[in-house]
Amino acid sequence: MGTERIPSNAASPDRSSVDGVPARAEPGPERAEPGPVRAVPGHRAVFRAIGTGLSAGLFALVLLLAALLIVVPWVAHATPLTILTSSMEPKLPPGTLIVVKPRPIANIRIGDVVTYQIAPGKPAVVSHRVIGISTSSDGKRTFITKGDNNAAADPVVVPAQVKGVVWYSVPWVGYINNTLNGSNRSWLIPLIAIALIGYAAFMIAAGSLERARRGDSHCHAPERQSRA
Repeated sequence: MGTERIPSNAASPDRSSVDGVPARAEPGPERAEPGPVRAVPGHRAVFRAIGTGLSAGLFALVLLLAALLIVVPWVAHATPLTILTSSMEPKLPPGTLIVVKPRPIANIRIGDVVTYQIAPGKPAVVSHRVIGISTSSDGKRTFITKGDNNAAADPVVVPAQVKGVVWYSVPWVGYINNTLNGSNRSWLIPLIAIALIGYAAFMIAAGSLERARRGDSHCHAPERQSRA
């Protein structure tokens, strides 16, 4: 008998089983589950953050002005005044707020900017620099003053005219001080205080609501189910 050849193109035996026993499937690469998706802040969140920053900056500015205009002068027994003329330019131009603090006459030195009554006993005052100190015939100190922007010195200033020495100054804030002077101060200052307290309460409440809303959104976020 001849031998029978198996065609070369004959199907090869199934490798999935050996002797009829099914082979175990080789494990495939593990599939990593995606992590939680973080929401990218939208335009509303960006605008809200910018608005919060601007509001906080404005609030801090108002507090600073209130301290310079009201709190510090009141604590130090000083007087806020406004420069109205150009006689002390460029250091103290018109609109500058100056805070004048009392100082013993013996402690006033050349170079100090003193605020004094133009005429003894009259309310009108001027703030000029001391350029000379002398002694009168009765033994009292007298002062020679001059505006930094003036060509001539002022008449001699006697101790009874001196109200104090300029302690500090803030440019342009004097116009606000003028608005708060006189009868306006009696109702503007309480109004500003109420507005500041109300604004602070609003910012605290808005921040609490925002944090609570974020907490609720995290708690109710849908869970991702892994595939079997």
